[in-house]
Amino acid sequence: MREIARYYEKDREHDRLTRGLGQVEFVRTLDVLTRVLPPDGTLLDIGGGAGIYARELLGRGYRVHLLDAMPGHVERARRDETLASLASLTLGDARALPYPDAGADAALLLGPLYHLPEAADRATALAEARRVLRPGGLVCAAAIPRAAAICGDFTRGLNDEDYGRPIREEAYQSGRYHNPQARPGYFTTAYFHDPAELRAELEAAGFARVVLYALEGSANLLRDPEAVMADSVARDGLLAALRLTELDETLLSISAHVLAVGRA
Repeated sequence: MREIARYYEKDREHDRLTRGLGQVEFVRTLDVLTRVLPPDGTLLDIGGGAGIYARELLGRGYRVHLLDAMPGHVERARRDETLASLASLTLGDARALPYPDAGADAALLLGPLYHLPEAADRATALAEARRVLRPGGLVCAAAIPRAAAICGDFTRGLNDEDYGRPIREEAYQSGRYHNPQARPGYFTTAYFHDPAELRAELEAAGFARVVLYALEGSANLLRDPEAVMADSVARDGLLAALRLTELDETLLSISAHVLAVGRA
C-alpha cells in the first residue's frame, strides 16, 4: 500500500475529475447516482478522496459521512468550507469502517476496490459495506475493467512499449497493475476487474439485484474528451449516448470505470 500512498501524496486527486476523461467520469457517476440513490438519507462516502462527490451529495440534501485512507485528502476536505456540513470526516480504511451496523442508506465505494489488489481485502471491504447498510440499502462500487487500460493506452499513444506493454499485458491477464518505476503518466498499484468478476464479488458479499453501469463507455476511446465536454451540443450528444448504452454488456469491458449497484 505504500506505493499507493506515495502516488496520492502528489496531491493530484482533488482535481482529477475536472479535466480530461475525468470530466465524463464525474458527470456520469452523478447521473447514475441520482437515479439509483434514495431521495434522502444517510450516505457513506468510503474512499471519497477530498470530497468532490460528497460536496454534490450534501447539496442534494443527504447526510454524508466521508472517509478516506490518505491523510492529505482528509486534510484538504477538512479545510474545504463547502464540506463543513459533513456528518463526519474520518481518516480510515474501507476494510474496517468506524460506523455502526445497519445505520446507512447507501455506501459509496468509488475507489477502494481497485486499490485492494488482494481478493480477501476486497471481500472484507464489501462485507464491511454490507454490515453498515440497513436492509435494502444500496452499495455503489466502482471498478476499472481490464480491457479499459488497453483502450487508455491506445488513446494516449503507444510511445513507451518496452515499459508499458508488460504492465498492460499483466493487468489484462491477471488483473494486477503495477508501475514498478513509478513513472509519471502511469497509474499506481491497482486491481482491474473483469465485469463478471465484479458482479460475483458483490453477490458473494450478500448483495442482490446487482446492476453494472458503463460510466464512460465508448467515450474511453475519445482522443480529446475535454474538448467534447466543452462544446454544449457535443456534450449533450455524448451524455445521451452514454446513458442509452450504459447497460450494454458489450461496452462494460472498455469503459474506463464500471459502477456496480447492489442491494443489501
